[in-house]
This record gives sequence, C-alpha cells and structure tokens, in this order.
Amino acid sequence: MTEIAVLTPDPADPSFAGQWPGVLERLAAALAGAGITARPTPWTDHVQDAAALQAFPLVLPLIAWGYHRDHDRWLRACATWQAAGVRMLNPPSVLAWNSDKAYLGRLAAKGVAVPETIWIEAVAQADVDAAFDRLGSDTVIVKPRVSGGAWKTLKLSRGDRLADAPEGPAMIQPYLPSIETEGETSLLFFGGRLSHVVNKRPVAGEFRIQTQFGGQYRALPEPPAAALALAEKTLAAIDEDLLYARIDMAQGAGGEWLLMEAELIEPDFYLGAAPEGGERFAAAVKERL
Repeated sequence: MTEIAVLTPDPADPSFAGQWPGVLERLAAALAGAGITARPTPWTDHVQDAAALQAFPLVLPLIAWGYHRDHDRWLRACATWQAAGVRMLNPPSVLAWNSDKAYLGRLAAKGVAVPETIWIEAVAQADVDAAFDRLGSDTVIVKPRVSGGAWKTLKLSRGDRLADAPEGPAMIQPYLPSIETEGETSLLFFGGRLSHVVNKRPVAGEFRIQTQFGGQYRALPEPPAAALALAEKTLAAIDEDLLYARIDMAQGAGGEWLLMEAELIEPDFYLGAAPEGGERFAAAVKERL
C-alpha cells in the first residue's frame, strides 16, 4: 500500500469535529481499493514547516476545512508548501488563488458566464440598497469573497436591513430563483475527465443547498449539454494542472447556465449520492502516483 497524506481541519476548531471523519472514511475506502492508504494530518500543523509533508509521495488538501476563517494563515501555508516543492494536488498555487472568489471576475474576463457581480471592499447598507437597481433584481445575495459552506452568506430583499454583514471584501449578486426550482448542478472532474453529475436542491423556504441546511442531492445520469460546455470552458480558462475540480452552476433568468463556483480546494465529491465516483477518483490518484 502506498501512503499519502490528506489535510484535515485544525483540531482546535470543534465546529468540524463531527463531520470530517465521515468524509475521510469515504475517501479512504475509495483509495484503499486502489492500494492507497490515506493518513490524515491537520493543515494547521504545516504552516511554517513543510518537512513532514515532503515525506509523502502525494498530499491531498481535500479536508482542509476552516481556511476561510483564517485566510492569512492559509495563504502563508500555501506559500510554504509551494516553496518546499510539496507534491500536492491540487497545487498550492491553485489553493491560494481559489480561496478568494475574486477569481470569478478573472474567469468572466476570459468569457466564462457568471452572475453579474458587484465587488466591494467593505459592504454597507448603502451598497446593498444601490445593488437592487444596479443588478435589476428585487433580491440579492451578499457573501464574503473568502467563504465556505455558505458562511456569512445573506439573502436580502428590498427594504431589508443589513445585519451580521460579512467583514472585509465582499460580493453582491442577484438571487437566481432557479435555485429554488431547478437547484444547483455540480460537475465533478477527476484527472481532467468528467466523473459524475449531482443536482442539489434546497428544502422549502431555504436558499442554501448545503447538507447542513437540509440540501437534497441526487446524481444525474448525464449533464445537460450546455452545462457541460460551460464546465469545459471554465476548465480551459483556468488552465491549471488539476487532479480534481467541482464546477458548480445554476440557470439564469433566461435559462442560460452560469458558473457559481469552481471548487478546487476541498470540495465535497458527493460520494453519498454518486458512490461510483470514489473509484474514479482513486483511479485518477493512482495515475498520478
């Protein structure tokens, strides 16, 4: 068995203690089928010194949860791993830029369709009030540029007061009603090849599709053709050496597909809804080894 490392949350952060071991178990089971052993290690143990990680033939940052709440330390860690030449996939340079959703603006400049977005260094009530007319929407989404799991993400309608606003750089987008009716669709790519497709829908009265908010997931037999085309265009625009990528998208008012996020750091692969994806991921890892 070949042993590789899997980065996990800071053990001092109890908010993930009940979740990440189950994710690791599913990943480890899939990798074991390919003759690979996964050793967990907190990403926060390797911020200043990468020597322990250099001992592994491959490091996967797949459960490095919590980086969005300690972004400066995350960027220092990525720089440390990059300088040390740690064999990490996805690469540390990607882990750094993908942690700030400003990358959506760069992808849009390359022709990738994304929701219209207002970028703000520090969001205030006046910014939200002006956004409704600017975006032509009666409902908007406000979220931090550095976020995860819908952390500090707000859905506001005209007249709503901004409370518990994100601190620091933020973004405002029009709310897409299709999230409630059609949900969000994720295309999972391993080794540059499409593995599986999962549709995610919120429960009634909710706009967030994460499992902690009751999101309901189901695998699709194949992606809509236009969704696949957008995903492939997104990956071409990113143009990085990626072991894995989860491309999240939803439909705009005219039915067009829009990129919501390109998850390249620690995406849930939704193996609960598509267990066959685990074998495909393990095969992609084995190819790299």
